[in-house]
Amino acid sequence: MPDYPYRYREAILFDLDDTIITGAVGTYELWKTLCYQHAELIEGLSGDVLFSEVNKARDWYWDDPERHRIKRLNLIQARRELVELVFSKLGIENEKVCYSLADSFTAKRQEMITLIPGAIDTLVHFKNTGAAMALITNGASDFQRPKIERFELAQYFDYILVEGEFGAGKPDKSVFTHTLGILGVSPENAWMVGDDLKRDILGANETGIFSIWVDWQNKGLPDNTPAQPDRIITTISELI
Repeated sequence: MPDYPYRYREAILFDLDDTIITGAVGTYELWKTLCYQHAELIEGLSGDVLFSEVNKARDWYWDDPERHRIKRLNLIQARRELVELVFSKLGIENEKVCYSLADSFTAKRQEMITLIPGAIDTLVHFKNTGAAMALITNGASDFQRPKIERFELAQYFDYILVEGEFGAGKPDKSVFTHTLGILGVSPENAWMVGDDLKRDILGANETGIFSIWVDWQNKGLPDNTPAQPDRIITTISELI
């Protein structure tokens, strides 16, 4: 028997990236490969130096919550800006190579996206139980909708909310209350399943939804996090 209390659920809200699908595995290696390839196009530039600076810039660029909220809606431009910052720091003026590096990462990362093992079986299982199901994902429609279509995910959900279409993203409370309103379910009768503590879990906490954190990297709950998941799993197939 499970060693956690199941709250009765009429609806399950699922996150998309790193919950049902993932492209995060191999991201570090992809940046490294592309940095080395593009460094060869600029005389005197070391691949090690370029890769190191890109990693520093990524951490700085995406750690700011407000910048993350705005820039994730245009990832092509965001990644170009990020690499522009690196080139500027290194004193390099080469827009062609700069944009090639950023755009190559964007294209290849999209190609790398795969279904998480067991994800479809999990969706089918809960669909067959009669639970109302929603997919709520941050990001722009032109990035998120192709993923949904590629893996034919729409058939499993009664409602899909994409940040770029709705006008707000997680953890904004309106995302959760709107979705529950569409499904006709109260917060205390719903689950939220996602990998992002700040956006998925904290948003669910503040809305009164039973929260299930997908700790797919198996790192454990960070100290002093304001997000408090009701249950922790490493992959959504554990829910079956």
